[in-house]
Amino acid sequence: MSSEISLKHKIALGLIPRIGDINARRLVAHFGSVEAVFSEPYRNLIKIPGIGPELAGYITDRSYLKTAEEEAEYVTKNNIKTYFYLDNDYPFRLRQCDDSPVVFFFKGSCNLDSPKVLSIVGTRSATPHGREICEKIIGGLAAGHPDLIIVSGLAYGIDISAHKAALSYNLPTIGVLANGLKTIYPSIHRSTAMAMLKNGGLLSDFLSDALPERNNFIKRNRIIAGLSDATLVIESGKKGGALITADIASSYNRDVLAVPGRPEDQWSAGCNSLIKSNKAALAESPEDIEYFLDWKSDKPKSPVQTSLFAEMSDQEKEVFDLLSRENEMNIDSICRSLEIPVNKLSPLLLQMEFRGLVKFYPGNLYRAT
Repeated sequence: MSSEISLKHKIALGLIPRIGDINARRLVAHFGSVEAVFSEPYRNLIKIPGIGPELAGYITDRSYLKTAEEEAEYVTKNNIKTYFYLDNDYPFRLRQCDDSPVVFFFKGSCNLDSPKVLSIVGTRSATPHGREICEKIIGGLAAGHPDLIIVSGLAYGIDISAHKAALSYNLPTIGVLANGLKTIYPSIHRSTAMAMLKNGGLLSDFLSDALPERNNFIKRNRIIAGLSDATLVIESGKKGGALITADIASSYNRDVLAVPGRPEDQWSAGCNSLIKSNKAALAESPEDIEYFLDWKSDKPKSPVQTSLFAEMSDQEKEVFDLLSRENEMNIDSICRSLEIPVNKLSPLLLQMEFRGLVKFYPGNLYRAT
């Protein structure tokens, strides 16, 4: 029963009207637990900076707890995984984003913490050339990186082209939805979505019965950007959701790449602008992406000088040996594996990087040299 109550309160935290993901985190930090948020009286809530009378009223209303309970029953019954931002298995890339969803739902069969994740976005009015480029890039990456996950939004155009190409090359692919998991939108993409459940999955931070609304598409773009190491834009007009996703990715300090096109092409204007303004790196091929993200696979490791081993502390040797065995890891995984607090591990890794013992890669990954 306690786990059900916990799940209900996790979901309810994301349902408080106008609270937002950032303020929701502040509430939990202030009161010490999720459940405590819903037991505090109005007079205490209004004293919290950033809350005020209106939000305090919404929180103490608590009518949405019933909705959260129904949602908890639904996701449990349908084997839908719920990720809460304080859970240990919350994806580490999203954990680094201040406005990532407090709670989201995932149905599928892949590891959201896969070592390599690439988001691909673009216009809904994709040209044959754009679809061809999309397939060429994904096919080339699949040959050298079979563990790569492709993320997109299941929309018309470049999105669905990316999902279909990934499936055809046996790469897992994740669709981030602007609606709940009960609905596939657009419905014409249902067969592709069902195939993605077997190799990849569907992800949403909306309740299961939520329908697609205009603002939902903009909101879900932050997940597309935050879930991956980099965002690739293939065809975009001067304005559009793809450029919004690129801006969000840049705000997260994630890499942005764009496929260039002819100056007179309508659906190349957005990509060309990103490249011209130095907001994106130029990418014309799989090799460009591999080079920019340092994804060249199976490189022989250069030997580390024996003298460096002698100079390493016991803790540094533990970190180095772990990274040598695992090839690459993020800081959260290293902390868990070696039971070293992050406030001690961060400076340790920095010193090891200065001395050439480890290297830092996009996506906050570390590797032994």
